[in-house]
Amino acid sequence: MISSIANSDLVTLFDNKPRWNLPDYRRLGFHNLHTTARYAFSLRAPRVLPLRKEIDWTIGDRPEVARFLAMPHFSAFIVVRDGRILYEAYAPDFGPEKPHSVQSITKTTLNLMLGRCVAKGLVDLDRPVKDYLPEIGIGYAEATVKAVADMNVANDFTENYDQPLATIYAMEFAMGFRLPPEGEKEGTIRSFCCGITGGDLTNRTGCAIYKSTNSDVIGWIVERASGRPLRDWLIEIVEAAGLEGCFHITCDREGVPLVDGGACLTVRDLARYGLLFARNGEGVDGRRVGDAAFIDETRRNPGPPMPKPRDWMRYSRQTLTDGTWLGHGGYGGQYMLANPDTGTVVVYFSVLENKDGSDPDFSGSLVQMMAALAAQ
Repeated sequence: MISSIANSDLVTLFDNKPRWNLPDYRRLGFHNLHTTARYAFSLRAPRVLPLRKEIDWTIGDRPEVARFLAMPHFSAFIVVRDGRILYEAYAPDFGPEKPHSVQSITKTTLNLMLGRCVAKGLVDLDRPVKDYLPEIGIGYAEATVKAVADMNVANDFTENYDQPLATIYAMEFAMGFRLPPEGEKEGTIRSFCCGITGGDLTNRTGCAIYKSTNSDVIGWIVERASGRPLRDWLIEIVEAAGLEGCFHITCDREGVPLVDGGACLTVRDLARYGLLFARNGEGVDGRRVGDAAFIDETRRNPGPPMPKPRDWMRYSRQTLTDGTWLGHGGYGGQYMLANPDTGTVVVYFSVLENKDGSDPDFSGSLVQMMAALAAQ
């Protein structure tokens, strides 16, 4: 018998993290997650949205911008308005052609999908999840679709990155982000979601309770209600955005895409994607992949506020908003923000190398800088 050894990138080591997500390796991991995760696929558009450079160098001279571009964890930054690149910058080890893990920014694709399902009468936000997914477990069965989309559900899944035993880390076995313990069977994203438990699912905290499994449940509802696989929905989004490079997304062993955080894109292509929100769901060549009324409602009637210190923004239908911009952050230091009023998108890539890969104080001030740029 020829013996083998475990893939070193995916072995769980310190602080209940696989090697690729440890601070010493995280930057390399985020720059290459599409080739590090066990399962992934990629999509490419047949026609590309051109981006013309019209650089405004004063953007980089602003102290609040220069501060974030000088941080050691910085990877890339871009400001795009109506197809024009107003500013872009890259770290020495990165560049415009390199994909980067965008983590939970991936969730925003569900706003586009869910909006169309609601507009077509395929999904009623006020109905319980069990009406669409009879097999779902007690952690979601009685929750409404709207509550799940707004991160407004209380169940036993936890996603506190400073807690090594948080449930999100156990989910990584099903996501293909790490190897299961020796002798244990690898699960799938949807079997994991079905196993989540809970009692009274009403959120009584007054704040959003962030749970990535909410996104996977919404994606499953979209697929079930529409009769179309998520891959087909993603193809339409990629084509409407007019991406130049590949839209990489990790998946589980059954091929279910990780819509809660598996996408990897170049910074320019994430800006192209963000322009879909700046245009209220309209893509290139007249392709529409989002519902304008749903996107407007996402801004005007948002869900619960985020916990302090980011309580000035609210979670709404798989996006974050302050009532003007729409956006989302990603674990490890990414953010995408789109302002439909000005047609501007701002994207920031970075890889935090602290123990938890998360810092609410950093992300809050980053979003304020990006929102101010997008508003002008």
